[in-house]
Amino acid sequence: MAQDARPQQGPRSLLGSVLNSDGKAHPVENTLVAVTIVLGAIAFISSAFHHLHLLSSWSGLVGILTGAWGQFISATTGERFLLVIGLGAAAIGFFLGMAHGGLFGGVLG
Repeated sequence: MAQDARPQQGPRSLLGSVLNSDGKAHPVENTLVAVTIVLGAIAFISSAFHHLHLLSSWSGLVGILTGAWGQFISATTGERFLLVIGLGAAAIGFFLGMAHGGLFGGVLG
């Protein structure tokens, strides 16, 4: 049987076309985008709960660092767009986590 020559349509191919809009694969940059989005979501959501300040502050801090490095090496506008969204969520989660108790609040001292 002959394979269908049309490109696959779906969320994964749509995301790939946004992230790799220049036609080249960027595995490192795309991984940093995914990690930043996930850490930003974790930090943002967990910052709504006062007792999860350790999770929100640490995931926010790591999300800010991975997002900053991703911005530094990003190759396409789509990568930069998603990195800014992830960075914003990570920063909000980090700052609220710091306000609720910080990186070591209640564990040390």
